[in-house]
Amino acid sequence: MTITLTAFEASPDRGRGLARDMRVRWALEEVGRPYEVQLLSFEAMKTAEHLARHPFGQIPTYEEDGLVLFETGAIVLHIAHGHAGLLPEAPQARARAVAWLFAALNTVEPPILELANARLLEAEQPWTAARLPLVRDRVRQRLVPFARHLGEAQWLEGDFSAGDLMMISVLLRLRPSGLLDDHPTLAAYVARGEARGAYQRAFAAQLAVFEASQARPA
Repeated sequence: MTITLTAFEASPDRGRGLARDMRVRWALEEVGRPYEVQLLSFEAMKTAEHLARHPFGQIPTYEEDGLVLFETGAIVLHIAHGHAGLLPEAPQARARAVAWLFAALNTVEPPILELANARLLEAEQPWTAARLPLVRDRVRQRLVPFARHLGEAQWLEGDFSAGDLMMISVLLRLRPSGLLDDHPTLAAYVARGEARGAYQRAFAAQLAVFEASQARPA
């Protein structure tokens, strides 16, 4: 059955691979599943049709054979459970890979998003200069133990898994802040993820959408 994703018609990330449909595109490329994309404007994301797919009016959503999913963690986990290549075969390693997927979203990403909001959305606020060091420290409190755990390993659970996919997707948001450069092992880990053919194909597909949006007449 055909898989259909929804994605931004004109992504606010300006083609940098940070919009969340990138995570789902990457997972589908890793398992070799073709997919179609329905591009939505910000106005279309608030229509009743899209709210029936995603109650919060966001992207991406995933549709296949009557199943409609939202939330990238749920979507990537669904893909990983249904296809070989994103979860280890050994039960304990498989469970740990799933745990890392949740850790990326629930433990590592929140302070990173807080930092991004402070730098981009709250930059003009009078309290931002005083708050930024606190927010950056919260990010460091996640990076230090994660770098220690990863050590010199290539991936979290032997072979590349959905846990790596989600963790790398989250860590990529740190690149503009420079914090990733403080941890060479994590920077190398992210670079290994970006070098994967599946990532490159997903990135190119998302970038093409942004470039097409810029080419349209205003």
